[in-house]
Amino acid sequence: MCGIIGYIGKQQATPILIEGLRRLEYRGYDSAGVAVLQNRELSTRKKKGKIDEGLAKVVQASPIYGQVGLGHTRWATHGPPTDENSHPHLDESGKLAVVHNGVIENFDTLKDRFLKAGHTFKSATDTEVLAHLIGHHYQMLTDAGKAGWSGEGTHPLTKAVMSALGEVIGTYGIGVICTDHPGIMVGARRGSPLIVGVGDGEHFLASDAS
Repeated sequence: MCGIIGYIGKQQATPILIEGLRRLEYRGYDSAGVAVLQNRELSTRKKKGKIDEGLAKVVQASPIYGQVGLGHTRWATHGPPTDENSHPHLDESGKLAVVHNGVIENFDTLKDRFLKAGHTFKSATDTEVLAHLIGHHYQMLTDAGKAGWSGEGTHPLTKAVMSALGEVIGTYGIGVICTDHPGIMVGARRGSPLIVGVGDGEHFLASDAS
């Protein structure tokens, strides 16, 4: 069980994410982290331990600014509680950030495939494998010249997430952001709680109280 919070809007994302994680900490207190889109780059802060003893101090010492971001508080499943295993996780390119609640049962098979393709992993989590899988599908759209968006049809980041999840065995509630599309956040769920909040010029993604 883990907690997910996402924000996209007009306000600074980091304070909203930290406060959201505090409210979700009962879902996991092994570690916590945030990823924020800052000047079209992903900035992450992650720390083992409870939020106010770890992540909050890291963010205070090294702030990140941006209006789109994801946060996560972790109850460890794959991989022990460490800074490296904390979410969010990035794909191979560093363009995509993913937070995840659930278990990817076939992560080892997927990981072997990407290791053979030359990917480098920085954690022992199934979630980082999922990030690489989504990034792989997004790169295929990019190589095909289909990663741009004219405003019509399914967004390419959504397409990449949908295609990647078609290869996944397990349960998930996820949030995904990408440096190429700073105005977009994608959420998806199967067997794990996830809710969307719609506000005035801002939107939220979160684990519910289950």
